[in-house]
Amino acid sequence: MKFLATVILLSAVLVSANSPDTDAPTGFDNNSNGMVDDKTHQGDQAKFDDTETVADGLGPLYNAQSCRECHQNPTSGGTSQIAELRVGHQGPDHLFHNPDIPIAHGAEIIVGRTLVNDRSICPNGAFSDTEIQEHVPDSENIRTTRISLGVLGDGFVEALADETLIELARKQCKESHRKICGQVIYVPIVEAPGQTGIGRFGWKDQHASLLSFSGDAYLNEMGITTRLFPDEITKVCNTAPEPNDKADAEGLDDVDHFARFIRASKAPPRDLKLASSEQSQKGSKVFDKIGCAECHVRTLTTAPAGTRINGGTYTVPEALGGKTFFPYSDFLLHNIGTGDGIVVPMLEHYGRKMYQINWRNFSAQSFHNAQNKLRTAPLWGIRFRNRLMHDGESTTMRDAILRHREDAHESAHRFERLSAADQHAILEFLSSL
Repeated sequence: MKFLATVILLSAVLVSANSPDTDAPTGFDNNSNGMVDDKTHQGDQAKFDDTETVADGLGPLYNAQSCRECHQNPTSGGTSQIAELRVGHQGPDHLFHNPDIPIAHGAEIIVGRTLVNDRSICPNGAFSDTEIQEHVPDSENIRTTRISLGVLGDGFVEALADETLIELARKQCKESHRKICGQVIYVPIVEAPGQTGIGRFGWKDQHASLLSFSGDAYLNEMGITTRLFPDEITKVCNTAPEPNDKADAEGLDDVDHFARFIRASKAPPRDLKLASSEQSQKGSKVFDKIGCAECHVRTLTTAPAGTRINGGTYTVPEALGGKTFFPYSDFLLHNIGTGDGIVVPMLEHYGRKMYQINWRNFSAQSFHNAQNKLRTAPLWGIRFRNRLMHDGESTTMRDAILRHREDAHESAHRFERLSAADQHAILEFLSSL
């Protein structure tokens, strides 16, 4: 039976990318990919777009008032120019340490997070003398910004079998003679205590589940507590009952709607006019020739419909099962010389009960090993970005390519040695994605 299951999985991975029946649907039309009907999808989008207020539980510390605020271009779920701030420091033990951030004139110290929120709800009418704005102490000398990622099409990413990513990393390392070895990392699935999966969401691959990812963002970016993350970042300047997120008449709370919205979203489409141009098609071939596709993998195929994932809490639906999609990413962690030096903070991303649970296959050391690594950025939808790389500090695609070093230095050097015409062709190809 185990052999048969392996054959079925490999058959799904080898489905032809040219079959329209198995290709993931693409589009920016705000319609469903078929997982739910369009009306349900647009209702979930309304939740995604909804602006939170203090009465809803916003804050006390936060960065944004809606999911859409960070994921919007060109439509809800897309990319944005929004960047978050993360800091920490190297200790005497030569290990990364999370920062200690004082608020309320030192009355409380925020710990267990690397995220420094830009906004706060105090002072306000109820707490006119309370100031809780976070500031970075001089001691925190590891500092970085991270640009918000697009989430359109991520339902297909979630539906990738863990084995697909594990095998991709193994094959990549073998075929490059260990020059390029993407790291897979087992991360907790918050809705399935004790269960882990291969991380694929966030710049550090800190989540495998879109429900976990949504709950994390709702708390840490908006300050809204949920059944998954029931504890506030701080009790100062807060009187709202916990958790803030409540189930509706459908029996779903906001994070359920967010996760369903992302799962039912279509993948970013290509610019068909540019994609069909002679220059773009030439650039596509050169892109492969110089080795970019080793990490920016063109084609992946999801697990068969009916596969149980996320610790058994989610079943891959028919609309997402056995689908071929084109993300231009391996969703693995690599050191390309731009690593931010930040280690994933456990309490921030997995909640205060993190260390009370025995997580299967979990290794804290693997997170430290990824300190200077980042997830390969998917290139689908890149044409809607004008601030590139994890920190947004590259403003042209050429800049971004030339910043690739370490694992990707050979590809970057090959790009530099190309003729001006071939370089232009690659840039034209990337502009079609």
